[in-house]
Amino acid sequence: MTLKKHWLMTGAAVVIALGVGFGAARILDRPPTEAGQAEAEHAEAGHAEEAGEEAFVALTPQAAARAGVSVIAVQRGGGAELKLPGRVAFAPGAEAAVDAPLGGSVVRVHVGLGDRVAAGSPLITVRSPDGAASRADADAAGATVEAARAAERRDRTLFEQGWVSQARLDVTAAETRRAEAQHRAARARVGAFGAPGSDGLTVVRSPIAGVVTRLSAAPGQVLHEEALQVAAVADPGRVELMFEAPPSAASVLKVGDTLESTVAGSRVVSGVVIAIAPANANGVVTVRARPSGETPPAGSVVSARVSAGVGTGTPVVPLDAVQTIEGAPSVFVQEGGGFRARPVVTGRTSDGRIEIVSGLTGSERIAGAGAFLLKAELAKGEAEHGH
Repeated sequence: MTLKKHWLMTGAAVVIALGVGFGAARILDRPPTEAGQAEAEHAEAGHAEEAGEEAFVALTPQAAARAGVSVIAVQRGGGAELKLPGRVAFAPGAEAAVDAPLGGSVVRVHVGLGDRVAAGSPLITVRSPDGAASRADADAAGATVEAARAAERRDRTLFEQGWVSQARLDVTAAETRRAEAQHRAARARVGAFGAPGSDGLTVVRSPIAGVVTRLSAAPGQVLHEEALQVAAVADPGRVELMFEAPPSAASVLKVGDTLESTVAGSRVVSGVVIAIAPANANGVVTVRARPSGETPPAGSVVSARVSAGVGTGTPVVPLDAVQTIEGAPSVFVQEGGGFRARPVVTGRTSDGRIEIVSGLTGSERIAGAGAFLLKAELAKGEAEHGH
């Protein structure tokens, strides 16, 4: 009897457990309420919005340019292209060859090769007999002017008193004008000689701000009229891209076009065409472009591609534009107020450019040179968000 009772109680417990489990399953399978569903959708949207914010770098076009991030248009492959050889050269007025204004012996050299100087900074000091003579002539001419003016004042007073004639006053006034003209000429010569002192010391100054790129003067050296060049100063920040193109390129290019140039090492530099010179005697057209972002130093060799026809193939971008974000190739697409990292699928690589198989439509404007700076900023923002 006891054993039968035991089995009956055990069976009842199993039935109760099954009932509880079935009820729990019904509860779990029950559709969520409207409030619960809205809460879940809100949470999911919050995560999506948070992820979108993390992939966005807020940066105005002006700030991007100052930071060295160039904004370029996506190109398409398939168009005919011309390759233009070129170099990085100093812009007009960014380089100056400095000559001593007159011969003499170098007394002091104020700068060294590679020093940065401001406009008007002293480069060397020269002692010149010609400089001393020009200063003496200017001083003598100044004394002659003072004497002539005194004589004119005296004769004018005597004329007003009736002691001298008008003709005498006119002669005295003319002598004053002649003395003043000679004084101006003497001062102009002194200025052209660098304003030497009475001892003939002349300070040769830099006409522009920049870096001393050449120095050919030493203390004790004697400068002759045939060889007066003492230094060269250039502003390394004022450079431009110079290309040699065939005449056919002149019909394709126009001022304002963007050229994508490649430097040794597959580095891409963007430039905007600012001038196109007519073909010279050798049939070569010179194209000048202003670089954007970080530029290589003057003298670097570059090459550019010019599309002679509109490409209709796969979108292509510079290699620098593709950055790895969270393990996936991505391109920073310019949007309102900044750049958003967009994952892409890349294809073949050629001549510093890479195909974008999917992820871009071809109408976007993206970050080219300097895109790695956006990647660093994005990583910085994610690190701060993690804290």
